[in-house]
Amino acid sequence: MATAVNTTTSTQNTSAAFQSANAASKSLIDETQDRFLTLLVTQMQNQDPLNPMDNAQITSQIAQLSTVNGITQLNNTLLALSGQVDVSQSIQAAGLIGKNVLFPGDKISLGTAADGTTREATPFGLDVISPAASVTVTVLDAGGKAVRTIEITDPQEVGIYQMSWDGKDDTGIALPDGKYTFKVAAKDADGEAVTVGALTYGNVGSVAYTAEGLRLDMGLNGKTSLLDIRKIL
Repeated sequence: MATAVNTTTSTQNTSAAFQSANAASKSLIDETQDRFLTLLVTQMQNQDPLNPMDNAQITSQIAQLSTVNGITQLNNTLLALSGQVDVSQSIQAAGLIGKNVLFPGDKISLGTAADGTTREATPFGLDVISPAASVTVTVLDAGGKAVRTIEITDPQEVGIYQMSWDGKDDTGIALPDGKYTFKVAAKDADGEAVTVGALTYGNVGSVAYTAEGLRLDMGLNGKTSLLDIRKIL
């Protein structure tokens, strides 16, 4: 219900903004036309009889007024299109509520699974921006100490890859529950570093349309933009 209210509010705000801008634009156009006609009549009444205004001057001034009107109408059209995009994004984002997603971040949580008998770490991901010959994932504890290194030697093409961690260190010992982070590094076939983004896991709890735009609430992982979602799990 809250999402429906937020989406409706977004639509109402967009409509109100358009109506307000349209009214302001119409008022400005009317005022500009009145001033233009007043100025034109005054010029014609006070022109030098021996050197009157020619048709080219009058036509030029009318063309300038038409240009101003055209720009104003274009701005109104763009505002209406922007409002439609906002509404479309709100509806799309509402469908993500309850979904697990990957978005930019470096957090991993390690704890007891839902069955109460096993331990598991939240999934994470890699955003491979350029082809990579090898990728190294380093898991860090709360103090920033490296506790596990995962080497991926298979070539990785450009794309989004979901990863998992068994919650153990490099010696195979299970690590305590808690919050961990990770960092990634990659190299191409020539051994040169290439860019790979780190993706963290989150569950979309709600959607809100704020002054910063459309935001997805990820609970303990904070809020993020719809445009930051890299993969829906």
